[in-house]
Amino acid sequence: MAELHRVGDELEVRLSTVEKIAALHGDLRVPVSAVTGVGVVDTPLAAVSGVRAPGLHWPGRTKIGTWRRRDGKTFAVARSGVPAVQVDLAGQGFDRLVVSVGDAEEVAAALR
Repeated sequence: MAELHRVGDELEVRLSTVEKIAALHGDLRVPVSAVTGVGVVDTPLAAVSGVRAPGLHWPGRTKIGTWRRRDGKTFAVARSGVPAVQVDLAGQGFDRLVVSVGDAEEVAAALR
């Protein structure tokens, strides 16, 4: 399962090998200064919208990868039944990260 950590002045999304293959993407790092908001999403699949390009979508189960919308891009590792941390960003390649983690409330509190 993906991990979301603060490492110095950066926020890191660390993916498992399977998630890297599904997302066609490696681990992500963004500066903490680019974070404009952090919250917890109880229904992460609904929070990820747009066109998958590239990535994996198993309907009702998971969304992993890049979702493009008219107004931006989301990077997601979202799983059904597992709350996610949503991180809003400014000035980065992605404007939103949605990452399912087992302890979403605790992780979000640590990132605020």
